Amino acid sequence: MSAIPNKQTKKSKDYKSYFIVGGILAVIGLALLAYLMFYVAPAETLETVKIVAITNDGCIGQTLDGYAVNIGTCQGEPGDYVSALVDQKVKERAALMNPTN
Repeated sequence: MSAIPNKQTKKSKDYKSYFIVGGILAVIGLALLAYLMFYVAPAETLETVKIVAITNDGCIGQTLDGYAVNIGTCQGEPGDYVSALVDQKVKERAALMNPTN
């Protein structure tokens, strides 16, 4: 016989901690989805732009409010006005980066 009693302890399964961890992971996943939906997804509108240059990556146009945007492939010459889809979030980010506005 030993001085330490030999007791067999029952391990209770604590599912409460699993639910807490699962809830935290769900909140992180929903936060990431909300970030991707509202801040990364483009918000394109049709605008009239003036073609400034034609490059290998597409045409560079200038919007009527002065922002340079890549409008993709176009059929026109520099100086022509065309209608193109412009991402408004790119314009917002450009305005935040320019401290003179």
